[in-house]
Amino acid sequence: MTRKSCHILGAPVQTGASQPGCLMGPAALRTAGLPEVLKGLGWNVTDLGDFEAKSVSVAEHPNDAVHNLAETVGWTQTLSDAAFKAAQACDFPIFMGGDHSLSAGTVSGVARSAAKENRPLFVLWLDAHPDLHTPGSTESGNLHGTPVAYFTGKPGFETFPKLTNPVDPRNICMMGIRSVDPAEEKNIEKLGITVHDMRAIDERGVAAPLREFLEKVVAANGLLHVSLDVDFLDPSIAPAVGTTVPGGATFREAHLIMEMLHDSGRVSSLDLVELNPFLDEKGRTARLLTDLTASLFGRRVLDRKTRSH
Repeated sequence: MTRKSCHILGAPVQTGASQPGCLMGPAALRTAGLPEVLKGLGWNVTDLGDFEAKSVSVAEHPNDAVHNLAETVGWTQTLSDAAFKAAQACDFPIFMGGDHSLSAGTVSGVARSAAKENRPLFVLWLDAHPDLHTPGSTESGNLHGTPVAYFTGKPGFETFPKLTNPVDPRNICMMGIRSVDPAEEKNIEKLGITVHDMRAIDERGVAAPLREFLEKVVAANGLLHVSLDVDFLDPSIAPAVGTTVPGGATFREAHLIMEMLHDSGRVSSLDLVELNPFLDEKGRTARLLTDLTASLFGRRVLDRKTRSH
């Protein structure tokens, strides 16, 4: 049996966030043993190291709140090209961040690869926030709140790399949402994105809505990109994030999602974002992200060992 190939790409991006520390995310995940865990699950893992953003110059944005625009545009170009190449070269690329602005590049890149295979790309967005601002609508100026608006082709990103294959908003499912600005709420309604906020999850659980989404992916013979933000998880189990919002997913809810995703056989790429080791407690969040990734890659409940602390 041929071992499946996985490429790991570090994206130490922190220009999209307000709080420094995300650039240490890739190193923390490596320290937590992510590559070794995947190798132990039978994958042929190649770590491509950490990428550096392309240097670009852009005109000043009319919205004075926007900061680090040139750096974010440079990262988007770099990661879009890297994601396209990785998706073409291996079975499953993992993009280790870094703040969530990196998904503007990773998702646009894997969408281009999916189009080359003549298959639609679906996106499962696991996050407390929908990240549907444009540079013109953001009040904080933090561009980690804009990637979904970018890769779905919304106007307002003229300084960013031109999209060749925007993601159909109807192919996006957001779970865990619990902090939405008015401008983002309007965009959700206009675009037709499926959103299961935490109240919906409280009422229905995670299995039913995820199963419905996966049925859509299968029916369309689609590829599935998963973007996992640390703040999707409850801060009590994942404190290492600068945008904590109470009431996030529990340990078992998160693992069930990953186990169901593995069972579907449809996931083809993964973002791990917003890990800020400076805010962590003895590496517990990095270890949790590693364990969740292991569940996505096939680790079963019966395989888990008791830890002593």
